[in-house]
Amino acid sequence: MSERPQPIETAQKFINTYFSNCHAAVLAGSVVRGEETLTSDLDIVVFDQMLDHAYRESTLFEGWPIEVFVHNLSSYKDFFESDCDQARPSLPRMVAEGFVLKDKGILVKIKEEAQNLLQKGPAKWTTDTIDLKRYFITDALDDLSGANNRGEEIFIASHLAELLSEFYLRTNGQWVGNSKWIVRSLKQFDKEFANRFVDIFDEFYRSGSKENINHNAIQKNMIIQFYMIRKISFIQMIFCFYKSGPQSLKERYLISPAELVE
Repeated sequence: MSERPQPIETAQKFINTYFSNCHAAVLAGSVVRGEETLTSDLDIVVFDQMLDHAYRESTLFEGWPIEVFVHNLSSYKDFFESDCDQARPSLPRMVAEGFVLKDKGILVKIKEEAQNLLQKGPAKWTTDTIDLKRYFITDALDDLSGANNRGEEIFIASHLAELLSEFYLRTNGQWVGNSKWIVRSLKQFDKEFANRFVDIFDEFYRSGSKENINHNAIQKNMIIQFYMIRKISFIQMIFCFYKSGPQSLKERYLISPAELVE
């Protein structure tokens, strides 16, 4: 397979070919952050005030897969708001970090909007939301503890990892992500915690043994105390549960799993 042309040159050529009349365009994603791989695409955001509505499309150009996000000068605001409501600021992040391919004098304001939203962070979870999320986590822990089917364990653990990462980030006022952005979001906030979090789940997937997930893998002084029950960190109890089950929680901390969701 021949080597692909340079991403910035390709993106500029793409804009000149298909969006020559647009008012602004930025190249975002892994190629801008210096994290591109052999399968990376080009994420391009286009602004054109002549458009009636926003749209997104995928295409191939000069050997590169391209994802283009096309907006008029008002539609992007709705997407900014929607992304932030979900605590997954995809478009604001792309615009804020994007390399400018073209600008007719509108990008400074739009980039400033994006930066302000990112710096503000997501809305704080209410007590009711925290309690509900704790219930979901406890329910997943029960499922994992009781599962005796390897296939079920794999997907329960995957679901649990998402729940835990979301809980940790949101209760610390941080943005979350999907797929690869789960790890990236954790690392942006707390790299050491993220590495240990990955190691624990990696051990589970490799060993096939729930007992090998040790609550001591994450020390109390290596996490921000994002939730406390009887002065014991929530994460410590979770990994105690992983290792020895609900009886261990009762014996070690004098607390029953049911209390986690009261």
